[in-house]
Amino acid sequence: MSIWSRISDALSALTAGESLSAVFDRLRSPPERSVAFTIAVIALGAKMAKADGQVTRDEVTAFREVFRIASQDEAGAAKVFNLARQDAAGFEEYAKRIRTMFTRQPDILRDLLEGLFHIAMADGFYHPNENAFLEEVTRIFGIPQSEFNALRMRFAPDAPQDPYTVLGVPPEMPLKDIRRAFRKLVRENHPDAMIARGVPEEALQLAHKRMADINKAWEEIEGAHV
Repeated sequence: MSIWSRISDALSALTAGESLSAVFDRLRSPPERSVAFTIAVIALGAKMAKADGQVTRDEVTAFREVFRIASQDEAGAAKVFNLARQDAAGFEEYAKRIRTMFTRQPDILRDLLEGLFHIAMADGFYHPNENAFLEEVTRIFGIPQSEFNALRMRFAPDAPQDPYTVLGVPPEMPLKDIRRAFRKLVRENHPDAMIARGVPEEALQLAHKRMADINKAWEEIEGAHV
């Protein structure tokens, strides 16, 4: 059963007039958390898509890149997007609800933030308003500024590239300790690990890109020590 089939009850509640915040409150335990993750990415993504003043086809299409959406499920995904975009509640309220839901799973919040970066870059331009939006979501989620900086570096084309920042290690760290940190990141960000903590299989494009960035950073650092 696809993630979109599993959110049919949530969509029915939204159609009946229940708020997204109330829906989030009912999606606190597995397997519903993967449903909550999906709705959270789309809801915040819809709010962010307006941050640069317009909702473009590229930004809507980005959801297809974050999530594998079958043709028969596109209407359901679009419905969540449009409901969130039209909801009078501010993105801060959504972000606070989402943090409460995943307060004991900070890795889920990091996964979600990464999905938002992917959507922000869908049109190839990192707008200052999108940066402000993502920085505030990062603060509400309680994610360190250093991790926000690492994500911005990985996604924004004009950000200076630094493999040490990707791995979250200082340049002066011994290579053997950097290798240990690299291997830890590989374990934590393997697709199976992401599924185990609630990221739906449909969103594993995030894992593939992240693993590619982690491996590239390690190769650059290792090559510099040869």
